[in-house]
Amino acid sequence: MDTLTLFYFLVLATSAYAIWFWFLAMSLTGPKVWPLLGSLPGLISNRSRMHDWIASNLKRTASLTYQTTTLALPFFARGQCLVTVTCNPKNMEHILRSRFDNYPKGPIWQAAFHDLLGQGIFNSDGETWLTQRKTAALEFTTRTLRQAMARWVNRSIKLRLWRILAKASDDNVHVDLQDLLLRLTFDNICGLTFGKDPETLSPELPDNRFASAFDSATESTLQRMLYPEFLWRLKKLLGFGTEATLKKSIQVVDNYMTDAITARKQAPSDDLLSRFFKKRDSNGNSYPSSVLRRIALNFVLAGRDTSSVALSWFFHLIMKNPRVESKILSEISTVLKETRGEDRSTWIEEPLNFEELEKLIYLKAALAETLRLYPSVPEDSKYAVSSDTLPDGTVVPAGSTITYSIYSVGRMKAIWGEDCTDFRPERWISLSGDRFEMPKDGYTFMAFNGGPRTCLGKDLAYLQMKTIASSVLLRHQLEPVPGHRVEQKMSLTLFMKNGLRVYVSRRDLATVGSGAACH
Repeated sequence: MDTLTLFYFLVLATSAYAIWFWFLAMSLTGPKVWPLLGSLPGLISNRSRMHDWIASNLKRTASLTYQTTTLALPFFARGQCLVTVTCNPKNMEHILRSRFDNYPKGPIWQAAFHDLLGQGIFNSDGETWLTQRKTAALEFTTRTLRQAMARWVNRSIKLRLWRILAKASDDNVHVDLQDLLLRLTFDNICGLTFGKDPETLSPELPDNRFASAFDSATESTLQRMLYPEFLWRLKKLLGFGTEATLKKSIQVVDNYMTDAITARKQAPSDDLLSRFFKKRDSNGNSYPSSVLRRIALNFVLAGRDTSSVALSWFFHLIMKNPRVESKILSEISTVLKETRGEDRSTWIEEPLNFEELEKLIYLKAALAETLRLYPSVPEDSKYAVSSDTLPDGTVVPAGSTITYSIYSVGRMKAIWGEDCTDFRPERWISLSGDRFEMPKDGYTFMAFNGGPRTCLGKDLAYLQMKTIASSVLLRHQLEPVPGHRVEQKMSLTLFMKNGLRVYVSRRDLATVGSGAACH
């Protein structure tokens, strides 16, 4: 084939592709579609506000009762042309429960996360996932695991968090509350998972090789989702850029996990890792160390970021809504008067216990309201094994990706009413005012996922969040640092890009419950 013929062939092929792509895109209800590039310019220009951009597109389709949109991507971007995005509760129930087997994690996700998570519970499908899920479910329902979580949380609060906040108050310096919470929940989940406290939350705020490598590995892995698979595989083969960083980070993580497994085999405890030593796979064999490493790492990933991020947004919203803070403090004071008496100095000697926390209905409502507006995992994606039609009529081609936007669900007037963007914990309280109530349609609140993959650690997460939130608010008032901008970081978890910088002052316990506790 001579040069001129090749040139004409390329022009003809490109033109045919452009025409086909254009007619395909004309039928979509999504954002503006550009010739050849499709929705890619919109994705790129809105990358710093991706979740709000997706929500705005879905709001436009909500007027058509679809709450579903489709992004048209050029083939070279992700190896497919259509990505369906929805926040329709009926669609999500269909994907996550009714047609669960048709919507696994899929090859794109699994390939990207395999080096870090292997075939752990959050990166597996089918029998591999089911076996781990059943095993983990048995453990997460035990009282001993809840007691273990309480011990780790209380220990971190009493010995470290309270001291750090008290010193910041005395020295009149601000702290990055998101960083402190990340360190606290990381120490807790490491203690709960393999009985080893890395002590990243301490007055010196030290660097920890495992924690740093873990952060680096998750960030580098996320980068794989932003580029075509062939590109990150080429970088991995050549060993440069984020792929070189990922390889080094995973080596540090694996070494740490290997040491933790060895230590636990020599001295078993009541942590999750020790419990998995006793379990058998579907063939009746003990789990090898390589599998145990990935299982433990999956639990660390799930238990560390989600609770700390939720708490960061909770405190951010509390500082903006003193009315809610006052009601939370009033509820805490009412409970503590019953359990600890009128001497308020006894209220701050120990974090609240199980029985006291269970009575904090309004606090749980405020945490749920936070997760409605700022879900820790704002978007999630599935892979369509075979072609399907969603309840709203949207056709999902086989081999395509479908994303459900948990972040957008909380911003739909059709689902949550005209005040859907307001922070109003009362929407979670029963009419009688004495019970926490979930929505009748469970798929309108997806912070803990849904269907067979519903988060096993939901109750542990609420336990940890309620303990930390009550312990901080009862002792301290928080004020945002003037000029500090709270922005979303575009990642799998809804981190604050610049942290949450606050000034801390000691709370006057005499005002708690009096209606004058807010600032």
